[in-house]
Amino acid sequence: MTTERTEIILGTRNQGKIAEFRSLLRGTPAKLLSLQDFPQIPGVVEDGKTFQENAEKKAVTLAKKARRLALSDDSGLEVDLLGGRPGVFSARFSGENATDRENMRRVLGLLDHAPWEQRGARFVCVICIADPKGRTAFATGVCKGKIGFEMRGRHGFGYDPIFVPEGQTLTMAELGQEIKNRISHRAIAMERFQDVLKTFICAENG
Repeated sequence: MTTERTEIILGTRNQGKIAEFRSLLRGTPAKLLSLQDFPQIPGVVEDGKTFQENAEKKAVTLAKKARRLALSDDSGLEVDLLGGRPGVFSARFSGENATDRENMRRVLGLLDHAPWEQRGARFVCVICIADPKGRTAFATGVCKGKIGFEMRGRHGFGYDPIFVPEGQTLTMAELGQEIKNRISHRAIAMERFQDVLKTFICAENG
């Protein structure tokens, strides 16, 4: 039995996220596609109240429409001093079409007078895989840290330039992809997800 022809569609058009997933899934016995390979499939509205609800909605919808295994995540930044915001609204914290820089500026502005010890935050990622029949499985990853005082670094995407992981002095955007792929919320979730992913690939191949 071979699993090399199994196709998994990644539920995103975000170039940074696609690159990160491809790196994390290197060696997976499957062909990785993304929403860019299916322009006829519209994006899924992320209107869930939790990361898991959004991840599940995207994966289940895409698996049925593309008739393939679909892997999707919902992730975001939770800041202690902001009561867990921006949370599920991370990508649109400054408005529906906000840029990463606009979102970061808003977070920095809201924490303008907060000292270092009060700038606790965490990145959260929930990954969901779904098959065309609607069967699902999940994994969650959390990366704790603090919000810096300014944007620093050119690697990564999203809030990486203002997030300093626990035990580090550099932002996620300064650490580089190799280190990020070991400590990030998405990397932690994916590590926990490997056995489940293999099970779904094997089941898809009969």
